[in-house]
Amino acid sequence: MGRETRVAIAATGLLVLASSLAGCSSARLGFLDPHGPVAQSQHDQLLDVVLLLAIFVALPIFVILPWFAWRYRYRARGARYAPKWSYYGPLEVATWGGPLVIVAVLSILVWRSTHALDPYKPIASSVVPLRVQVIGYDWKWLFIYPDAGVASVGELALPVGRPVVLTLTSATVMQSLQIPALGGQIYAMGGMVTQLNLEASQAGQFMGENTMYNGDGFHQQHFTAVAMTPTAFLGWVHNARTQGLPMNSSALALIARRSTRAELVTALTSGRAANGNVYLKDVPASFFSAVVATTGTGKPMSLPADSAAATNGTPGAAATTADMPMGQRP
Repeated sequence: MGRETRVAIAATGLLVLASSLAGCSSARLGFLDPHGPVAQSQHDQLLDVVLLLAIFVALPIFVILPWFAWRYRYRARGARYAPKWSYYGPLEVATWGGPLVIVAVLSILVWRSTHALDPYKPIASSVVPLRVQVIGYDWKWLFIYPDAGVASVGELALPVGRPVVLTLTSATVMQSLQIPALGGQIYAMGGMVTQLNLEASQAGQFMGENTMYNGDGFHQQHFTAVAMTPTAFLGWVHNARTQGLPMNSSALALIARRSTRAELVTALTSGRAANGNVYLKDVPASFFSAVVATTGTGKPMSLPADSAAATNGTPGAAATTADMPMGQRP
């Protein structure tokens, strides 16, 4: 195979890759293209670390390596032959001091960023946060809006500019929720509650996924986080209330069954959308708490008898004990 042929094949491969990436641009994929304050902080801190490593690690190597190659080249004039050389103080200081300084600086940055990006840390805002309860099933995510009595599978709707408090649990094995373009990642475990605080700073669609392997349908456990204007979000809630599938025992059985979102849509006869998501209404206010209390006990999950109407749709309604993250329960 000639050089021209190899170059042509490589160029074709790059074009195919670029086309594939362009086709994925409808849903933002990573925090290198941040669309929220958390992802923006992660993006900035990554650049800080990369810049630090470039200045104090890469730059000295690229400067010293050519100098060493020239200074100790074969038959270098003025070079001193010292076969019994064993110690040189400045070299020892540079060899051990440099890495120690780099590790110390990186440790400080990691310590600061770990506390600044604590997923449990609320996002400072004058707007009342939106509460969303997240339940991980095999192999789909159920997003519940307890103050509205609606839920969705496959789509997480978010109003732009409003903090979102996600409380998470798993109805099966351990799972991990991540929305890279909005920042943050947190695990969801059966019988336990974790929390993730996010906010979308502009409208768009962002890929979300489960990053913890949980079986055959793992690669299909994706969802789309859709950031929209507050008015559009109210319209989304209204459509879910009027057109969603009622949350009853039959719907619960289908959701709890080990199946992908596509298989769930196929099994349902109503409540589906053209984009392949499922919307539910009349979700009991204590549904999330019931899942937390039931998972791991070996008992079948039954639909709570209470109704989300008890909250009267009031934003910021009080959370139950099971809604509280670990370490914050009474």
